Formats: sequence, structure tokens, C-alpha cells
Amino acid sequence: MTVKELIKKEVDKLPDKLANEVYDFITFLESKNDKDNFAKSAQSISTIPFKKIWDNEEDAVYDYKKTF
Repeated sequence: MTVKELIKKEVDKLPDKLANEVYDFITFLESKNDKDNFAKSAQSISTIPFKKIWDNEEDAVYDYKKTF
């Protein structure tokens, strides 16, 4: 039996009030996942344009360099 099937089986046993809480938690997880995916996409998209700003001789003095 898959995890989804086990979850469905347990949810079927719950009274409506608790099932509503499970639903709220599921929508929270989906929202959190969507925000994480959006942040990763935005970071990926901005890497190339910001590379021109981050990688230049004028700002090289601020680059992190290991000293050990």
C-alpha cells in the first residue's frame, strides 16, 4: 500500500472537523511548496543578469577569498 493510500484510509476515519484541519494543513504544504518553487525560479532567472553586476573588477575587492 502506498503512502497516499494509507493517508486516504486514515482520513476516511476522521470526523469532519478533523478532516477540515487535515485539509488546511495540506493546502498550507502546497502553498509553502509553491513559494519555495517560486523563490528557486526567481533565483535561477536572476543569476545571469546579476552576474554582470557581481563579476566585475571594480567590486572585486568585496569578493570573498579564503585566507587559510
